[in-house]
Amino acid sequence: MTTTAILGAGLMGAAMAARLAEQGHDVRLWNRTADKARAAAGDGVTAVESLADALAGAQVAITMLRDGDAVEEVVRAALPQLRDGRVVWVQASTVGVEAADRLRGLADDAGVAVLDAPVSGSTSPARQGSLTWLVGGPAAAVEQARPVLDDLGTVVHVGVGQEGSRLKLLLNLWMASATVAMADALSGADALGVPRDALLGVLDGGPLGMPYALLKAGMMGEHAYPAGFPVDLALKDVRLALDALGSAPLARVVEERLAAASEQGHGRDDLAAVAEV
Repeated sequence: MTTTAILGAGLMGAAMAARLAEQGHDVRLWNRTADKARAAAGDGVTAVESLADALAGAQVAITMLRDGDAVEEVVRAALPQLRDGRVVWVQASTVGVEAADRLRGLADDAGVAVLDAPVSGSTSPARQGSLTWLVGGPAAAVEQARPVLDDLGTVVHVGVGQEGSRLKLLLNLWMASATVAMADALSGADALGVPRDALLGVLDGGPLGMPYALLKAGMMGEHAYPAGFPVDLALKDVRLALDALGSAPLARVVEERLAAASEQGHGRDDLAAVAEV
């Protein structure tokens, strides 16, 4: 059993906490808004009021927060506990290239062991333990955190620096683009008089099959969008990708669609809600 602090009780932080508690870990859940952590507590997850309480005796600390500025604010406040040498900081938030480099510098200056380790997957894979960790950092830190990482998914160790955050931007850009493409294909089928089932049947049974896109197609067909990955977070990540890449024409189109979905009230809905705009 590993004592684990999860800093951030949003959708993903809460799902990770629940999964780790089920697997027998000692889980402390902290959030800047304490009520949010308390709402996700129970069944082995302990909500704590302070960062000091979250990190006392912890061997692994996972940050799962909205953006790089939020992570930096929380980690600066937590440095007295993180720099004691017993805890590995797993930076799992999607923060982009500049912030990932900045956070690595903060950790190095403070003598804190850190993994740049965003995940591929949303709340359902988190609860099932089938996330993919995109990990950059030293092998020794990976091994210290491995009991926790393995119980949440599969570790892909892509380098010793901030390669995880770079890969995560590319994956999320691909995911958002595929979702918009599926929405347009379905609306195109309607416009051309092609049954949606025919389109999806060919995709499902052939070389163009993509389980992720077919899952989103099901949500689009039902016009039901419980948030696994909300529109507003997808929009944030596409913009981070654009900041990093500069020229990415398709990403600009995807950004426009996501922004329109957010402006029309779908910001907290699943990314599949782009089909409504």
